[in-house]
Amino acid sequence: MDIKAFKMDGLGNDFVIIDNRQKITNLTKDQIVKICDRNFIGCDQLIFINPDSSADASLRFFNSDGGESGACGNGTRCVADLISKEKDNKSVVLNTLSGKLKSQILDKKIVETEIGKVRLKWNEIPLSKEMNTKNLNMKIIDTNNNEYLGGTAINVGNPHVVFFVKKIENFNMEKIGPEIENHKIFPEKCNVTIAQVINKNLIKVKVWERGAGLTKACGTAACATAYAGKLNNLTQKKTDIEFTTGKLSILIDENNSIYMKGPVSDIKEIKIKL
Repeated sequence: MDIKAFKMDGLGNDFVIIDNRQKITNLTKDQIVKICDRNFIGCDQLIFINPDSSADASLRFFNSDGGESGACGNGTRCVADLISKEKDNKSVVLNTLSGKLKSQILDKKIVETEIGKVRLKWNEIPLSKEMNTKNLNMKIIDTNNNEYLGGTAINVGNPHVVFFVKKIENFNMEKIGPEIENHKIFPEKCNVTIAQVINKNLIKVKVWERGAGLTKACGTAACATAYAGKLNNLTQKKTDIEFTTGKLSILIDENNSIYMKGPVSDIKEIKIKL
């Protein structure tokens, strides 16, 4: 089977995008895992663009383990850029499992998406039992064997937990990430962020993405981190979230709606032989 697709990324958070609006491609979980495998095509998420009469299109996101994700901020921004070029329109609305997301193409390769409002109740994250989501009191251990207690849980279309620490370099995400992602407290697993507040408008992060592993960047993690920073009085309503590959700018407006702004890559057409 030959599949025409696109490859794009937002700050290195990369996607294979399959357009189902003209011709429908159905893939098994195993085929999705194969496409996402770095030894084959390789990507953090596979995205399907589907027709939608109430928006420019609807999106479905699949992580590299083949599981479906409710939201993907950088992926949404990338598809918005792709559809903007196709329709010659600077404003694009995309339907996702977490609602309709409106994107603005601002200037060359900069896209801003309104991610919407977060959910903070324990059963909205979801957690397996009632807990204080602002501080889960979960333990993580750094490479010097120092213990940290904390963790702010937030749902931004998918579940996140954010730990604020003094130095992110002191934490081995490849060890901590899967332990927290698969912790019994998270029945739907979770994305894990270790965050270091540099100042009121800048946070450096490392992210372990649910179902995808260590990632260069994650849009919803950036939104969750900025919101957790504001919630814990560590940052202002406008914060830059810095990954190793660059920054995303997050704004929380007066209605507590989150806007995420950042660069997207060129669009590369690819052919997949399955």
